[in-house]
Amino acid sequence: MSRLIVVPTPIGNRADITQRAIEVLTAADFVLAEDTRTTGALLRHYGIEARLRSFHMRNEHLKVEALVDELAAGAIACMCSDAGTPGISDPGYLLVKACVEAGVDVECLPGATAFVPALVVSGLPCERFVYEGFLPHKKGRSTRLTALAAEPRTTVLYESPHRIQRLLLELAEYCGPDRPVSVSREISKMFEETTRGTAAELAAAWAVRKPKGEFVVVIGGREKPQSVKKSRAADQPHDPLRSA
Repeated sequence: MSRLIVVPTPIGNRADITQRAIEVLTAADFVLAEDTRTTGALLRHYGIEARLRSFHMRNEHLKVEALVDELAAGAIACMCSDAGTPGISDPGYLLVKACVEAGVDVECLPGATAFVPALVVSGLPCERFVYEGFLPHKKGRSTRLTALAAEPRTTVLYESPHRIQRLLLELAEYCGPDRPVSVSREISKMFEETTRGTAAELAAAWAVRKPKGEFVVVIGGREKPQSVKKSRAADQPHDPLRSA
């Protein structure tokens, strides 16, 4: 039966791939890859011979229509990004949307994604959270940061090593220096690390370090201001005839 299978790939340790992912990658008619070199190296590591096709942010608009036609005609294809789950700050959304609209079955395997382990180890509330991905570099950044500062739920962001210091300084400015923040980098890799503290503390800590790797930043939600509740007795006028 024709379908598109979204296949998460390891974000660091190659052993994180699932047996099911190996099986569907082996059986697919072709594999769409964000970078054929990266996915090709992974497939060779597991002895998988697959027809690789390039599918990334710069060409997905041009290829979606033809791919949907091919899938509708009976093909089975897998889609991989360089690491993690396609569609999560990676190519994939446009093709999934087009397949759904065309009645082509879409399946997504469970598997690696960077923000889930970073959220869990942050020590911040994770029963309700907001995933924001990468913030805009210029236009709209201030607006997003202002909204993020008012968000009562935990927020998850991705950031590059070149901009992590700027982001932490902005969080201290917009959210306040005491807002709790957790910064994880190199998830699932040899030098995986998580640092926790206030926005001001982490901004100071990363100012003297040379950032390396991809970062996941988890920000505690804005606390609700404490409301002052008056007792019913306090609302009543004093009656000297009433005993205490």
